[in-house]
Amino acid sequence: MIRHPHAGEQARRIAEAGTVLRTRVGSAVHGTAGEDGGDRDELGLCLEPAGSAAGPVLVRTPGGREVPFEQYELHTAWARPRGSAERSGAGDLDLVVYGARKWTRLALAGNPAALLPLWVPQVHVVVCTAAGEELRANASRFASLQAGRACLGQLRAQRDALVGVRGHRAAARARRSPAGYDVARAVHALRLGVQGLQLLRTGRLTLPVPAPDLEDLRSVRRGRWPLGAVLERVAGVEADLVAELRAGPLPPGADRAWVLDWLERSHRRAGAAG
Repeated sequence: MIRHPHAGEQARRIAEAGTVLRTRVGSAVHGTAGEDGGDRDELGLCLEPAGSAAGPVLVRTPGGREVPFEQYELHTAWARPRGSAERSGAGDLDLVVYGARKWTRLALAGNPAALLPLWVPQVHVVVCTAAGEELRANASRFASLQAGRACLGQLRAQRDALVGVRGHRAAARARRSPAGYDVARAVHALRLGVQGLQLLRTGRLTLPVPAPDLEDLRSVRRGRWPLGAVLERVAGVEADLVAELRAGPLPPGADRAWVLDWLERSHRRAGAAG
């Protein structure tokens, strides 16, 4: 039975009614999916109900608790016997729809995953209203040194997990991998690095990852790089990121005033439309 706090029926209705932007994300968009295609990852954001200005809307979870609405999640793997303990596999859908206020906090902090729908090619856009189009048209307002630092921080977290500094999953995945290490984490670490560099240097992301970096990422995914070579490449990309952060031309942070104005205007328009 699904007991995840963000999987309730009320949360689903809020997400479906208020979604302004929803796109595919994950390895299929980056161009790094495995041969089986992997699961289908989607990320979106929705406008919370009009009456929520005074405080967060409370939604009832599948377990019967009331929690503030911040996001809705749907993972089709949860329909299998172990519920939310099931891991997603090929053909499964993993969907997260953030409330616009939470998404805004993540975006202003430069969270790479939250920002990705702003640059996803049109072919991977699932839902996009006028409010969503306005966000995508102003993607450059979110490019900042803060976003670069977020990429650097996540690169380091993935690298640490890869070598076993954090968590225990890396060892389990390494045992299952013909390469002898967690190739998924290796790909994540390198991808975050090369995309962070592109964002810092150009103020945008190109998806899928451009060549020749994409060929390297795919080769790592197939287990063709020894761990030492992966770590050496990660270290080089990390050093380049640090250098770009010292001398990069981007502003320190996203255009906070514009983002908050978009949030207020979008909620106001949605409320007027009922």
